[in-house]
Amino acid sequence: MKKTAIFFMSGIPASIFGSNENQFYLDGTQLSIWWIFPFMGMLLSIAIFPLISSRFWHKNYGKVIFFWTWTLLIPMMTSEGIGFKLTLYEFLHVICVEYIPFIILLLALFTISGGIRLKGHLIGSPIVNVIILLIGTILASWMGTTGAAILLIRPLLRANAWRQHRVHVIIFFIFLVANIGGSLTPLGDPPLFLGFLHGIDFFWTIRSMFLPMIFMVISLLVIFFILDTVYYNKETSSHPEHDGTSFGLEGGFNFLLLLGVIGSVMLSGFWKPDISFTIYHVHIEVQNLLRDFLLIILTIFSWKFTPVSIRDANEFTWFPIKEVAKLFAGIFITIIPAIAILKAGISGALSGVVHAVSGPDGPVNIMYFWVTGILSSFLDNAPTYLVFFNTAGGNPHELMGELHNTLLAISAGAVFMGAMTYIGNAPNFMVKSISEETGVSMPSFFGYMTKYSIPILVPLLVIVSLIFF
Repeated sequence: MKKTAIFFMSGIPASIFGSNENQFYLDGTQLSIWWIFPFMGMLLSIAIFPLISSRFWHKNYGKVIFFWTWTLLIPMMTSEGIGFKLTLYEFLHVICVEYIPFIILLLALFTISGGIRLKGHLIGSPIVNVIILLIGTILASWMGTTGAAILLIRPLLRANAWRQHRVHVIIFFIFLVANIGGSLTPLGDPPLFLGFLHGIDFFWTIRSMFLPMIFMVISLLVIFFILDTVYYNKETSSHPEHDGTSFGLEGGFNFLLLLGVIGSVMLSGFWKPDISFTIYHVHIEVQNLLRDFLLIILTIFSWKFTPVSIRDANEFTWFPIKEVAKLFAGIFITIIPAIAILKAGISGALSGVVHAVSGPDGPVNIMYFWVTGILSSFLDNAPTYLVFFNTAGGNPHELMGELHNTLLAISAGAVFMGAMTYIGNAPNFMVKSISEETGVSMPSFFGYMTKYSIPILVPLLVIVSLIFF
């Protein structure tokens, strides 16, 4: 029997409880499509404001996020069908169970990776850039897309600082290191970690995602090498001479802390003491509390014992993680109705989405790939993965067995298409923010899609869907 410590509970109307008397939830069948409006406003603000007034956005994005968050919460609290208590539950659930663990993991990877400095003078030639992208892609599955991105983005920026044509280098870095490289283990990307916590074998992703990932990686590296060579030959200034600085590593003890991060995350998946704490009906499992506590300790240890000179040389600032924390707080909260409607399946206002992945003879895997992927491009890919994981039955043994290709389609769609927009995966925004801090003029939300992700990624994704699904 599960042991539970109850911090706070109060009377809740029985009509909003699920089948378990200790659970209740927002009923997506009772929500109209208009409840998605604040979330759409959030996305449009992220897309449009930097385009029309980047100065206003950088000064006021926190206020914009605050506005859209309360545009949702106030109507929820005052709605007769939802009310204050259910709104409080949904808010606490998304903050305690999803957002706080999410941001703690990102903070740990951001801080620890920012304490590692690769020394040596690199010159951003096509072959050097390809090598950096390949190394980052390999590392991403084992230290997370965030960790790999933070570790290598600054060396990549320094290597290409002399070049006029360098935006495409950062874009392909987002494609490969911040997204597709995280395909092989649950440590690589949050959607795969959610699958691991719901019973998917740790090594299933290595066995199943390997071939689709290899196709995407090789294809993108070939395209990048050709494109970078063309731009490299257009450079008007000659590349700097090698200054003779030997290659080396500073802050190497942070790699041990990264192993601690990996161990903490794996511990929360393998160790199941069957003990939870309840805060206003929100169940928080003790292994997850321990994981988050360990991650905070590792973060503090890295910050305290990494020499300031290393972080200064890395141009380390807290701005990127602050921006991601604020943006994703708004996204996690305003996405609540959208996820509830999707969970309602054919009974919800987005029933067309659910019908799209179901056929008379069972799941349509190619549609699972595209629908999961497209929604992951604009919603957070972790809860989107979980919605379609449950839509496909939610039984890990069936999904790893006879429905193997369905789970593969969901997993690949969530991970690969997280690269389609800046908000598809948290490291995307971090890389963008760090690049802009160093003077790189990154494309707008729509510019990223129209100039890069749609013309480059979509054709490859079409081929992946035809070959594998």
